[in-house]
Amino acid sequence: MAYIDIKDLIDKDRIAAQKGRDIGNDERVFIVTGAAQGFGYGIAAAFAAIGSKVCIADVNVKAAQEAADQLSAEYKADVIGIGADVSDEESVCSMVYETVEHFGGLDVMISCAGIVKAGDIMDLDKADFDRMNAVNYTGLFLCSRYAAGVMKEQQKLDPERMHDIIQINSKSGLEGSRANFAYTGSKFAGIGLIQSFALDLAPYGIKVNAICPGNYLDGPLWSDPEKGLFKQYLDAGKVPGARNTEDVRAHYEAKVPLGRGCFVEDVVCAVKYVIEQKYETGQAVPVTGGQVMMR
Repeated sequence: MAYIDIKDLIDKDRIAAQKGRDIGNDERVFIVTGAAQGFGYGIAAAFAAIGSKVCIADVNVKAAQEAADQLSAEYKADVIGIGADVSDEESVCSMVYETVEHFGGLDVMISCAGIVKAGDIMDLDKADFDRMNAVNYTGLFLCSRYAAGVMKEQQKLDPERMHDIIQINSKSGLEGSRANFAYTGSKFAGIGLIQSFALDLAPYGIKVNAICPGNYLDGPLWSDPEKGLFKQYLDAGKVPGARNTEDVRAHYEAKVPLGRGCFVEDVVCAVKYVIEQKYETGQAVPVTGGQVMMR
């Protein structure tokens, strides 16, 4: 299955009805990957709440469907859940195909799926390194490629139409991180893709940007008692002198000038800005409470 097969599924009446005007969030179709939990779920919920049509995609099929059912019931919104492994090309193609088949198009691709495993250069093995790059880097490429195929077809029907591809990157994509090289490297590489895709896709009205959140300390990535980063960083000795996960948390909160971790609503605000503005592409927008400042 190739992305060119999708063009016949595009709802031309929908594009015609929206032609020549700015479409609102209540008319947009979103895919959010990695959306069964964490930032992805929060972003999907925020747009479902204002009437957007949302595909929640996640490698955990059951969780994706349950999240979609929950948001559909809570907001009376058109939300679907799809199982997708962003590192697998056929899976990504199927995800985009099913979304366009259901909604008649695609306006915003938010690539949020990501994995992290801490460890320094001597501790982390090649299998973990390859897996992080497959999800965090290759996954961004595949999601962007197949989304862009749909968006370019829609732009043919309405040359003034704008679309968005957004990666939820990380502050780790903006500066190095001790005992976290594989994740950080994949995120730095992601920003390279974002800048390059922005140049490739600008002629088609597709803006490509990254949001770089600070640490979501209350989310499962950090707080899971077995696999979370508090536990990983404690075990890896990343925080000298830390005796427990509470010490690790305090260490990371102290790094932030505004004194707290990043919240879902902080990221949602940045995503809405990136979508609504019409004159910026190829950017990595920090949402870090001042911990990482633009240079």
